[in-house]
Amino acid sequence: MKLPVLSLALGLLCAVSALRADPAPPDPAAEFARMRQLSSGLKPMTGNIVLPDNIATIAVPQNFRYLSAKDAETVLVGIWGNPKQKSLGMIVPVGFDPLARGGWAVDITYSPDGYIKDDDAAEINYAKLLDQMRTAVAEANKERVKQGYPAVELVGWASPPRYDAATHKLYWAKEVKFSGARVNTLNYNIRMLGRQGVLVLNVIGGMPQLAEIERATPAILGMVNFNPGHRYADFDSSTDKVATYGLAALVVGGIAAKAGLFKVVLAALLAAKKLVLMAAVAVSAFFKKHFKRRKAATADPAASLTPPSA
Repeated sequence: MKLPVLSLALGLLCAVSALRADPAPPDPAAEFARMRQLSSGLKPMTGNIVLPDNIATIAVPQNFRYLSAKDAETVLVGIWGNPKQKSLGMIVPVGFDPLARGGWAVDITYSPDGYIKDDDAAEINYAKLLDQMRTAVAEANKERVKQGYPAVELVGWASPPRYDAATHKLYWAKEVKFSGARVNTLNYNIRMLGRQGVLVLNVIGGMPQLAEIERATPAILGMVNFNPGHRYADFDSSTDKVATYGLAALVVGGIAAKAGLFKVVLAALLAAKKLVLMAAVAVSAFFKKHFKRRKAATADPAASLTPPSA
């Protein structure tokens, strides 16, 4: 299998390194060995996986694997260098290698914001919403650049929003371009509405993986479901909390949008320090650059570190 790399370039690695307060980038060979050791300890699972508090069950088929919350933290934080996440686990294709190019993974979290009404689903103008988000991203770039982060462009829908009213599952994808990056970033999102909140599935991958992710989406949608008592249909209007935002805000970014912080939402979602980043991309670029410098003096270790292109 090929390895997952988004190609956000060294600027992203610098941002990640700064957030982790590293005085200087680590030795690439030692860092790769550390990450490889972490990845070798992952314990992929199949079968029926019940998420904490019996919220939902993932029926993992043979061509996928589930990584526990602990393993997901190892991947997201220990290997990819993100800030600590509150992950419920990850869904990955069989053969997943967190250090490989061309792979992808699905991070799972839960947002207990209440029951989200979907009666406006057919009325949402997603083309207009995209224009509003583009404007917000452009304005947020001013502050991002001041803080030393690369400017971001919301290119458009990589896959327009689709809502299944029967299963109460919403999914869409945005194409994002970071300044200086050769390959655009893919934000592929799945939201599953429940009685008291939303299961948040964020697919971490690159634009080259879009077709593969699209093919896998029906399987992902089918394998994750709320358990009885937590289902959308179990909502009790006399006792249950109703979320202060709707489906459109989910696409924008529900947590901040519900507070009316539309512009802040986009800045938060697209800021390198907030977004779940494929730090392996920048790390890969770092390895490639530094190992090339050492190639003349020693046997080239980059042969084992530079996987085939996606």
